[in-house]
Amino acid sequence: MTYGKDFRERITKPELLQLIGVYDAFSGRLAEKYFEGVFLSGFGYVASAHALQDIGFLSWSDLLAFARSLRSAIRDETYLLVDVDDGFGNESVAATVIPMLERLGVGAVMIEDQKRPRKCGHFEGKTLLPIDEYLVKLKAVLKSRKDLFVIARTDATDIEEGIRRARIYEEAEADAVMVEAVNSLDEIKQLTSSVSVPVMVNQLGGGKSPSFTVEELEKAGVSLVIYSTPCLFAAQKGIENYLTDMVKQGRLPEEGAATLADFMAVLDQD
Repeated sequence: MTYGKDFRERITKPELLQLIGVYDAFSGRLAEKYFEGVFLSGFGYVASAHALQDIGFLSWSDLLAFARSLRSAIRDETYLLVDVDDGFGNESVAATVIPMLERLGVGAVMIEDQKRPRKCGHFEGKTLLPIDEYLVKLKAVLKSRKDLFVIARTDATDIEEGIRRARIYEEAEADAVMVEAVNSLDEIKQLTSSVSVPVMVNQLGGGKSPSFTVEELEKAGVSLVIYSTPCLFAAQKGIENYLTDMVKQGRLPEEGAATLADFMAVLDQD
């Protein structure tokens, strides 16, 4: 399968590509029942696997293992975008990890311009790499890939600086750009009118960006949207509700969870 080529071709279509953030292979299999693509969320993986915050704990080897299990669990036709954070260090590490991901069947990656210690884009206290330093890393990633679709993300908190960086990253031949934690549709429109490459937006429940509709994003000129944590946050709410009912009833509740048959149907879908 030519995952990068397929991803690139999909972006040329006018319909917004929605990518659902998942935290393991099972949530990925559920998400692909309803959406075209999934997003490998480092936020979700670190929280699920280690009960830690997204403040730099994800390693490149963890990411490769997660990507391998996720790709094997979902259909070849399902688009897969992987967040590689800041590339896990310098340009040599980033350029080594990228072809590994491509061989595993990843269609696209997103790499950010944060300075270590990096953190979730919707947290306070982010610091940015100087543009020249980030460009060294970005260009190394672009040179190391074959067909992989590369999205350059800036964590600039000021929209003017975000747009300035996005334009520079476009000039460096990134396939798409994203300004993290945008505050309004007006900011998104400013960005889409300032660059000629596709624009991606991130939606995180309770994060800094408002919740935009698909129609609003399409009208603003957005090509891709990632929903970072819907599966993880829904799982937390579902588990807490079910266990609360279990305590109250003193037995397994009859409602609020899948049955064994429901569960096995997902595992047996092949």
